[in-house]
Amino acid sequence: MCFNKPFSIFTGLILCFTLSCNNTKSGKLPIYNPSDFNAELVDVSLRNTSKNHTVSDFELINQNGEIVTQDHYKGKVYVADFFFTSCPTICPIMTDNMAILQDEFLENHEIMFLSLSVTPDIDSVFVLRKYATEKGVIDSKWNVTTGNKKHIYELARKSYFAVVEQGDGSFQDFIHTPNFVLIDKKKRIRGIYDGTDKDEIFRIINDIKTLTTDIEKK
Repeated sequence: MCFNKPFSIFTGLILCFTLSCNNTKSGKLPIYNPSDFNAELVDVSLRNTSKNHTVSDFELINQNGEIVTQDHYKGKVYVADFFFTSCPTICPIMTDNMAILQDEFLENHEIMFLSLSVTPDIDSVFVLRKYATEKGVIDSKWNVTTGNKKHIYELARKSYFAVVEQGDGSFQDFIHTPNFVLIDKKKRIRGIYDGTDKDEIFRIINDIKTLTTDIEKK
Protein backbone atom coordinates (compact mmCIF):
# COMPACT_ATOMS: atom_id res chain seq x y z
CA MET A 1 0.00 0.00 0.00
CA CYS A 2 1.56 3.27 -1.06
CA PHE A 3 -0.22 6.35 -2.35
CA ASN A 4 1.26 8.34 -5.21
CA LYS A 5 0.52 11.57 -3.42
CA PRO A 6 2.66 14.62 -4.26
CA PHE A 7 4.91 15.76 -1.47
CA SER A 8 5.13 19.45 -2.42
CA ILE A 9 3.25 20.44 0.73
CA PHE A 10 5.76 18.56 2.86
CA THR A 11 8.65 20.16 1.03
CA GLY A 12 7.22 23.61 1.65
CA LEU A 13 6.61 22.92 5.32
CA ILE A 14 10.09 21.52 5.78
CA LEU A 15 11.62 24.49 3.97
CA CYS A 16 9.89 26.89 6.34
CA PHE A 17 11.11 24.87 9.27
CA THR A 18 14.64 24.80 7.86
CA LEU A 19 14.75 28.56 7.57
CA SER A 20 13.60 29.03 11.14
CA CYS A 21 16.04 26.39 12.39
CA ASN A 22 18.93 28.22 10.81
CA ASN A 23 17.87 31.55 12.26
CA THR A 24 19.66 31.26 15.60
CA LYS A 25 22.39 33.48 16.97
CA SER A 26 23.17 31.62 20.18
CA GLY A 27 24.71 28.54 18.60
CA LYS A 28 21.96 26.45 20.19
CA LEU A 29 19.11 24.79 18.34
CA PRO A 30 15.61 26.18 18.89
CA ILE A 31 13.22 24.32 21.17
CA TYR A 32 9.94 23.77 19.34
CA ASN A 33 6.44 23.88 20.76
CA PRO A 34 3.18 23.29 18.88
CA SER A 35 2.60 27.00 18.26
CA ASP A 36 5.96 27.25 16.44
CA PHE A 37 4.88 24.87 13.68
CA ASN A 38 2.76 25.45 10.63
CA ALA A 39 -0.74 24.86 12.02
CA GLU A 40 -1.37 22.12 9.43
CA LEU A 41 1.21 19.95 11.18
CA VAL A 42 -0.38 20.28 14.61
CA ASP A 43 -3.44 18.61 16.03
CA VAL A 44 -6.22 21.15 16.60
CA SER A 45 -6.19 20.52 20.35
CA LEU A 46 -2.54 21.64 20.64
CA ARG A 47 -2.17 24.53 18.21
CA ASN A 48 -2.13 27.24 20.89
CA THR A 49 0.39 25.49 23.12
CA SER A 50 3.46 27.69 23.25
CA LYS A 51 5.66 26.09 25.91
CA ASN A 52 6.75 22.90 27.65
CA HIS A 53 5.90 20.46 24.84
CA THR A 54 7.56 17.07 25.19
CA VAL A 55 7.08 13.75 23.42
CA SER A 56 4.46 11.66 25.20
CA ASP A 57 5.26 8.33 26.82
CA PHE A 58 5.00 5.44 24.40
CA GLU A 59 4.92 1.66 24.36
CA LEU A 60 5.99 -0.08 21.17
CA ILE A 61 7.38 -3.48 20.13
CA ASN A 62 10.71 -3.68 18.33
CA GLN A 63 12.28 -6.02 15.78
CA ASN A 64 13.18 -8.49 18.54
CA GLY A 65 9.72 -8.62 20.07
CA GLU A 66 10.84 -6.46 22.99
CA ILE A 67 8.72 -3.71 24.52
CA VAL A 68 10.25 -0.28 23.89
CA THR A 69 9.26 2.72 26.01
CA GLN A 70 10.45 6.23 26.67
CA ASP A 71 12.80 4.75 29.28
CA HIS A 72 14.94 3.25 26.51
CA TYR A 73 15.61 6.80 25.27
CA LYS A 74 16.10 8.43 28.67
CA GLY A 75 19.12 10.73 28.54
CA LYS A 76 19.49 10.17 24.79
CA VAL A 77 19.32 12.35 21.69
CA TYR A 78 17.37 10.48 19.04
CA VAL A 79 15.86 10.72 15.57
CA ALA A 80 12.36 9.37 14.93
CA ASP A 81 10.60 8.60 11.68
CA PHE A 82 7.42 6.90 10.41
CA PHE A 83 7.66 4.25 7.69
CA PHE A 84 6.31 0.90 6.51
CA THR A 85 8.27 -2.06 5.24
CA SER A 86 6.31 -2.59 2.00
CA CYS A 87 6.62 1.03 0.84
CA PRO A 88 8.32 1.15 -2.58
CA THR A 89 8.86 4.93 -2.73
CA ILE A 90 10.21 7.18 0.03
CA CYS A 91 10.65 4.67 2.87
CA PRO A 92 13.64 2.77 1.43
CA ILE A 93 15.43 6.10 0.93
CA MET A 94 14.57 7.18 4.45
CA THR A 95 15.81 3.90 5.92
CA ASP A 96 19.06 4.12 3.97
CA ASN A 97 19.56 7.66 5.23
CA MET A 98 18.78 6.65 8.79
CA ALA A 99 21.45 3.97 8.38
CA ILE A 100 23.90 6.71 7.41
CA LEU A 101 23.09 8.49 10.66
CA GLN A 102 23.47 5.23 12.58
CA ASP A 103 26.93 4.70 11.11
CA GLU A 104 27.93 8.32 11.74
CA PHE A 105 27.13 8.02 15.45
CA LEU A 106 27.88 4.33 15.91
CA GLU A 107 30.31 4.89 18.77
CA ASN A 108 28.32 7.66 20.44
CA HIS A 109 26.11 6.05 23.06
CA GLU A 110 24.19 9.29 23.56
CA ILE A 111 22.57 8.95 20.12
CA MET A 112 19.79 6.52 19.16
CA PHE A 113 17.13 6.06 16.48
CA LEU A 114 13.45 5.12 16.43
CA SER A 115 11.31 4.04 13.46
CA LEU A 116 7.56 3.54 13.88
CA SER A 117 5.53 1.52 11.38
CA VAL A 118 2.38 3.19 10.05
CA THR A 119 1.05 -0.24 9.00
CA PRO A 120 1.55 -2.08 12.29
CA ASP A 121 -0.99 -4.78 11.47
CA ILE A 122 1.15 -5.80 8.50
CA ASP A 123 4.56 -5.11 10.00
CA SER A 124 4.75 -7.92 12.54
CA VAL A 125 7.84 -8.63 14.62
CA PHE A 126 8.85 -11.29 12.08
CA VAL A 127 8.56 -8.79 9.21
CA LEU A 128 10.44 -6.11 11.13
CA ARG A 129 13.23 -8.54 12.06
CA LYS A 130 13.75 -9.46 8.41
CA TYR A 131 13.62 -5.79 7.36
CA ALA A 132 16.04 -4.71 10.09
CA THR A 133 18.53 -7.41 9.14
CA GLU A 134 18.37 -6.48 5.46
CA LYS A 135 18.85 -2.78 6.23
CA GLY A 136 21.76 -3.21 8.63
CA VAL A 137 19.92 -2.04 11.72
CA ILE A 138 22.02 -2.35 14.88
CA ASP A 139 19.70 -3.37 17.68
CA SER A 140 21.48 -1.39 20.39
CA LYS A 141 21.20 1.84 18.36
CA TRP A 142 17.95 1.63 16.45
CA ASN A 143 14.52 0.27 17.33
CA VAL A 144 12.29 -0.51 14.36
CA THR A 145 8.84 -0.80 15.87
CA THR A 146 5.25 -1.87 15.53
CA GLY A 147 2.39 -1.55 18.01
CA ASN A 148 -1.14 -0.25 18.43
CA LYS A 149 -2.10 1.80 15.37
CA LYS A 150 -4.11 4.43 17.25
CA HIS A 151 -1.21 4.92 19.64
CA ILE A 152 1.35 5.29 16.83
CA TYR A 153 -0.83 7.71 14.88
CA GLU A 154 -1.48 9.81 17.96
CA LEU A 155 2.26 10.01 18.56
CA ALA A 156 2.78 11.14 14.96
CA ARG A 157 0.15 13.86 15.23
CA LYS A 158 0.34 15.03 18.84
CA SER A 159 3.92 14.37 19.89
CA TYR A 160 6.20 14.47 16.85
CA PHE A 161 4.05 16.65 14.52
CA ALA A 162 5.28 14.55 11.61
CA VAL A 163 2.19 14.62 9.39
CA VAL A 164 -0.29 17.11 7.99
CA GLU A 165 -3.42 14.99 7.59
CA GLN A 166 -5.82 14.77 10.52
CA GLY A 167 -7.28 11.38 11.44
CA ASP A 168 -8.19 9.02 14.24
CA GLY A 169 -5.92 6.04 13.63
CA SER A 170 -8.82 3.93 12.39
CA PHE A 171 -8.56 1.13 9.82
CA GLN A 172 -8.81 3.53 6.85
CA ASP A 173 -6.48 6.16 8.32
CA PHE A 174 -3.06 6.27 6.68
CA ILE A 175 -0.08 8.59 7.08
CA HIS A 176 2.91 8.84 4.82
CA THR A 177 5.65 11.36 5.61
CA PRO A 178 9.34 11.83 4.77
CA ASN A 179 10.04 13.69 8.01
CA PHE A 180 12.83 12.90 10.45
CA VAL A 181 12.24 14.42 13.89
CA LEU A 182 15.14 15.27 16.19
CA ILE A 183 14.46 14.87 19.91
CA ASP A 184 16.78 15.99 22.71
CA LYS A 185 17.57 14.42 26.08
CA LYS A 186 14.63 16.23 27.67
CA LYS A 187 12.12 14.80 25.13
CA ARG A 188 11.82 18.14 23.30
CA ILE A 189 11.64 18.65 19.52
CA ARG A 190 14.75 20.38 18.19
CA GLY A 191 14.31 19.97 14.43
CA ILE A 192 12.38 18.42 11.53
CA TYR A 193 14.11 17.33 8.33
CA ASP A 194 13.31 15.76 4.97
CA GLY A 195 14.58 12.21 5.42
CA THR A 196 14.83 11.70 1.65
CA ASP A 197 17.22 14.62 1.08
CA LYS A 198 20.96 14.05 1.45
CA ASP A 199 21.57 17.73 2.21
CA GLU A 200 19.10 17.46 5.07
CA ILE A 201 21.00 14.43 6.37
CA PHE A 202 24.18 16.49 6.53
CA ARG A 203 22.25 19.19 8.38
CA ILE A 204 20.84 16.77 10.92
CA ILE A 205 24.32 15.36 11.55
CA ASN A 206 25.53 18.86 12.40
CA ASP A 207 22.48 19.51 14.58
CA ILE A 208 22.96 16.26 16.50
CA LYS A 209 26.55 17.28 17.17
CA THR A 210 25.29 20.65 18.41
CA LEU A 211 23.00 18.90 20.89
CA THR A 212 25.94 17.07 22.43
CA THR A 213 28.36 20.02 22.66
CA ASP A 214 29.21 22.15 25.68
CA ILE A 215 27.35 25.15 24.26
CA GLU A 216 24.09 23.19 24.33
CA LYS A 217 24.67 21.95 27.85
CA LYS A 218 25.11 25.44 29.33
